[in-house]
Amino acid sequence: MTKKSPAHELLTNLENFLAEENFGESPKELYQPIRYILSLGGKRIRPLLALLSYGLYQDDPEKILGPAAAIEVFHNFTLMHDDIMDEAPLRRGKATVHEKWNPNVAILSGDVMLVRAYDLLLKSDHQYLPEIIRLFNQTAAEVCEGQQLDMNFESLTVVEESEYINMIRLKTAVLLGHALQLGAILAGAPSRDSQLLYEFGVNIGIGFQLKDDLLDVFADQAKFGKQVGGDIISNKKTFLLIKALEAAKGQDLMELNTWLSLKEFDKTQKVNAVTALYEKLGIRKLTEEKMNFYFSKGFDQLESISFKNPDYHETLLSITQDLVHREK
Repeated sequence: MTKKSPAHELLTNLENFLAEENFGESPKELYQPIRYILSLGGKRIRPLLALLSYGLYQDDPEKILGPAAAIEVFHNFTLMHDDIMDEAPLRRGKATVHEKWNPNVAILSGDVMLVRAYDLLLKSDHQYLPEIIRLFNQTAAEVCEGQQLDMNFESLTVVEESEYINMIRLKTAVLLGHALQLGAILAGAPSRDSQLLYEFGVNIGIGFQLKDDLLDVFADQAKFGKQVGGDIISNKKTFLLIKALEAAKGQDLMELNTWLSLKEFDKTQKVNAVTALYEKLGIRKLTEEKMNFYFSKGFDQLESISFKNPDYHETLLSITQDLVHREK
């Protein structure tokens, strides 16, 4: 009989914990949006990583449901505020908080989510609390730095590859690394292992974002679940566009710059033309190579740790590999 992965039970316990947590009641306009955004679901990958990381070393991961949930509450706080900045109408197929209520409600409700994330962190074993709070604060500030850099890129003509990698490291990857490090620290893991798990999360996170960049252009529309080519339509400075601008010469560069400068255009025509240029310039292969470099580096770090519970190591490896090979 095949042994059941611990992930399903951990996710069930996490969902129950979030459903039962009392974030506050009145005024309802402040607290309803918190329950609303958390009810929209998602993979819960960040708190799951914390629970699995803890489970590598200890047998009672339910002990850290509070701190793991803090990561998810913080993540959703950032989404709530990001949606306002992006003027996004939808989140996971449903109206965003600022659309369902209004931007002021979304700002204030997001603020209180951050406060509640700290309440959940306080459920940590107190001997680890100073380090946990310090690392959480560092990560939270880095996520904000990444978001600001991403916004800065919108007005820059040229963004270097190293600048882009640093931006996605901050905006996306450090929170994955922090989730894994949090679980390891609370489990009393050796400091070398908690650092390796952090670096594993960061490298995998960079790879995930590069995969997203790639899927946005080259995904199968039927599997992708959103418009393929959205980044091309909006001139978003992804890894692909940065490398194309570096590689293009002569007529290719003129054509690419023409598409970037047009204010009015046929969306399908632009996506097809720019995608064809990417193919001609070998951008897909370049992106896959860079993505696989970070994935490989991350998995090497995961294989370098010591651990007590092989089931959790196998599950952690399996879940991250599934995300690496996803098509949407």
